[in-house]
Amino acid sequence: MTKQLHIVGGGMAGSEAAWQAANRGIQVVIHEMRPKVKTFAHKTENLGEMVCSNSFRSDDSEQNAVGLLHWEMRAAGGLIISTAHEHRLPAGGALAVDRDAFAETITARLRSHPNIQISHDEISKLPSDGHWIIATGPLTSEGLGKAIQAETGSEALAFFDAIAPILYADSIDMSKAWMQSRYDKGETEEEQRAYLNCPMDKQTYEAFIDALLAADKTEFHEGETAGYFDGCLPIEVMAERGRETLRFGPMKPVGLTNPHQPDIKAYAVVQLRRDNALGTLYNIVGFQTKMKYGAQKDVLRMIPGLENAQFARLGGIHRNTFLNSPTLLDHQMRLKSKPNIRFAGQITGVEGYVESAAMGLLAGRLATAEILGLDLPQVPQDSAHGALVHHITGGAEAKTFQPMNVNFGLFRPLDGVKGGRRGRVTRYKGYTDRAKAAWTGWLDTQKPDADAAE
Repeated sequence: MTKQLHIVGGGMAGSEAAWQAANRGIQVVIHEMRPKVKTFAHKTENLGEMVCSNSFRSDDSEQNAVGLLHWEMRAAGGLIISTAHEHRLPAGGALAVDRDAFAETITARLRSHPNIQISHDEISKLPSDGHWIIATGPLTSEGLGKAIQAETGSEALAFFDAIAPILYADSIDMSKAWMQSRYDKGETEEEQRAYLNCPMDKQTYEAFIDALLAADKTEFHEGETAGYFDGCLPIEVMAERGRETLRFGPMKPVGLTNPHQPDIKAYAVVQLRRDNALGTLYNIVGFQTKMKYGAQKDVLRMIPGLENAQFARLGGIHRNTFLNSPTLLDHQMRLKSKPNIRFAGQITGVEGYVESAAMGLLAGRLATAEILGLDLPQVPQDSAHGALVHHITGGAEAKTFQPMNVNFGLFRPLDGVKGGRRGRVTRYKGYTDRAKAAWTGWLDTQKPDADAAE
């Protein structure tokens, strides 16, 4: 085999895998079919394009498993997380970014790297030789999807992702809306005012739910079933589960005070988060939807403050496929039947930008070690990366395998630490301290890299 690594897919996982390998002297070819072959969700030709939310979620590395993944990726010289911090937008305790500037920077850095080439030809077959990482994400092309299905001998698992609408800031009525992060969270005034809030009284909320349930929605093709990942449910599906579901989910009114009516507590609140650095675009937080375009406009304009909203992008729904990784992949993320091929990102059964990039980081480092003939220790299970990859490659129950976000439930228990809610702060800090030590130790076993190559 040659000392060259081929990566199929230029999303979060593929971009991160390429960066990790190239910075260790490996010649990398990124095969990204766009713009020759387009997808439903992508709007640009950039690598690392964010097609759903613009948030990498919590940045708290002591009390949150996602924030811990952030920390580990930074320690490993991660491209995705470092670029996210460069283009950070106010979002309380979350790491949200200007999506266009973020993807443009990712693209520029990968294109200018001396060890990286980019090909726009579509890969539709599983290669029998060479070193490969398939990181095609939820929108794997039909040809490659069929090739994977033929090789694995099983039907591809599938669920559906829904995308939230984005609207123009100057179309929002600020005489009804206000800026405030829940519980004024954040260290600066900008962070404490990171979210735009639209309040609803009970009557408005009930009318909104009625309209939501009655709205025209996207129909599925024959043979498709709507299996949704619970972390990305369309608002209509949440409403169908109970009229109060949204009010205890993305529309919860807690921790907020309406300055227009400080003595009246809202019955529900719709939050919007800045989507670009200019502050000209806002996305509706947690409002993924499968409503048809006309219905979306009608229903969303029922929200106080959004009566005259103009939309830069309406919501949508797309099919998402992933492997039954516990049965098909080994502990190094290699396809058992074709070990020259690794998989990374959402196609492995992780959910979220952060988790996808983290699996790309691991795949890139593991492939590099194999190409260079290095005996790399197993990824420590007590790290966030290790807990996640252990889950998808064997820790999960194969019969009920579903996409998974990183969470502390994937971590091995700590001895002598109190369980339950009362012991949560101490327990989570114990998890993160142990993870950081394990991850740092694993990184120390590898040769120094050239992370400064930008």
